[in-house]
Amino acid sequence: MIDHRAQDLADWRRIRRYAVPRWMIERATERRLAGDWAGACAAARIRVELDPADIAREHGADVAAAVRDDLLHLAPDLLRWHLPRPCQGRSTLATHVSIVLSEHGDGRSLHVTTPTMADGPQHLTLRFGMTAEPDQFYRASEQSWAAARHFWDVRRSGELLARCGGGDRAPFFDPDGTPRAAGEPSGDDPAGLAERVTALLDRGEVEAAFDAAGIGLDLSAPDLPHYYRARDPHAILATLPLALTRLAAELRLLSPSGTGGSHQIPSGWPTTVLVEADDGLRIKVVERMKVQGAPIVPEAHWRRLPDLDLLRGGHITPEELHPLVRSALFPARPAPDGPVGPPGPRPPEPVRVRCRGEWHRIHAHDGGLRLPHTDEEIQRESALQALGGATAGCFAVRHAWTGHGGRLPRALRAQRQELFQRVQHGDAPGVLRLLDAGTDPRVRDGRKRTLLHTLHMLDHEELLPRLLQAGLDLEAKDQNGRTPLHMAVGDHGSEALVRALVNAGARIDVVDELEWALVDLIGRTGRTDLGWLTDRLARECPGLGGRWWSDDDE
Repeated sequence: MIDHRAQDLADWRRIRRYAVPRWMIERATERRLAGDWAGACAAARIRVELDPADIAREHGADVAAAVRDDLLHLAPDLLRWHLPRPCQGRSTLATHVSIVLSEHGDGRSLHVTTPTMADGPQHLTLRFGMTAEPDQFYRASEQSWAAARHFWDVRRSGELLARCGGGDRAPFFDPDGTPRAAGEPSGDDPAGLAERVTALLDRGEVEAAFDAAGIGLDLSAPDLPHYYRARDPHAILATLPLALTRLAAELRLLSPSGTGGSHQIPSGWPTTVLVEADDGLRIKVVERMKVQGAPIVPEAHWRRLPDLDLLRGGHITPEELHPLVRSALFPARPAPDGPVGPPGPRPPEPVRVRCRGEWHRIHAHDGGLRLPHTDEEIQRESALQALGGATAGCFAVRHAWTGHGGRLPRALRAQRQELFQRVQHGDAPGVLRLLDAGTDPRVRDGRKRTLLHTLHMLDHEELLPRLLQAGLDLEAKDQNGRTPLHMAVGDHGSEALVRALVNAGARIDVVDELEWALVDLIGRTGRTDLGWLTDRLARECPGLGGRWWSDDDE
């Protein structure tokens, strides 16, 4: 049976390590303090698609002034820190979500939108106006953080302590961040109540937890159509990281008029958690289709703070938190001697491998995976591989490292994950530091993608020449038969990256295993910035691709 709570913590541990690197926090903070809100957004990988002058012209000076005030106090790195993530083995952002930061009447808002692909570039987009309408393929969702400014507004970041269930201290910690003694939590202060309720949930005592929080609970099974598997309300509520002691107050913030009514907290199809707030709170798990009209409670208003769960489990330290989060949760903690924020890349360490009945040490050095074997042994093994012979020991490890099949030792898998997680989150400085420390640039991930395949997720200007100099192949194919140019075109790599790959000699007549050519990918993604490539394809590769977009196929 899957331990969903342990998996969730493992996902959030990766998120906190890689998703908002320390250099991003430092650069964004430096630009914000200088009054350069656009520069702060750029540092936090947020594309700005608004102009205060246009807002003033179209919506008036008062609206423009309010928006500019919000922009000057926006901490884009803090916003990225708190954004919702689907987890389930991923560390990337939830897709197709519009986060409303502030509302300005008539449906207009300052908002950010998350990426469209779970494994694609982790850029955000900052806009003003109406939030995006759902397209024909995806159902976009909207979450309002207008009443959760502590997640993005530096003027309100200190409110995080109270909003996570604390009073003069955070649950399970003293004001200076020292963990409180283990044992049954006590006390009637907000933090003590949160501790008591959380401990009950940890033990699976759902009914007792809801009772302690003063929330009514109906554990009757939802009435689902026969073609759905039965869902156990107790199991659903035991795995949701609900901030029960704050739920009533958070709902009042969402409904300041006090009208109450029904809300829902999604719990996985086909059910939802229905929260009825007419006379106190009462919760029941129901079929989602039966309550479609009930507004969805944004995750910011119902979820326990992941940072506190990680700290309580010893997975991170207070110094690894975002500085604004650390100062809010632990106001009495002394200033650290060194920097605050997620740790930097870990240099690769030697790994022990069983080879020919002995333990050998393999290590990354000078941009290669070094084996404790002579040149003659390596040449002999390479010849054996070329003839189809089986490999073992150190040579099998090197074979797997470069994407030719086989399993890596756990320690090498961790080193590979360190590199590709930083790639996934656009941490180009972190990738460069790992390469400087000796990491082999010829490594491939589990889908046989090289670092060239992943450049669309990074700032490529410094990395591309370095990778080409290291001998990486522009025509290398991943498990789907796609080259780096395929990935840059089809996964929304920048026009500059596409042009740089073509100028470096990448072939444009490539076709993957599904027979998708570059022209198909341009059409499929609706790209309008690659007209020069479309023209060149028409001239040099007539008849290649296009059948996926023909009138007959439509």
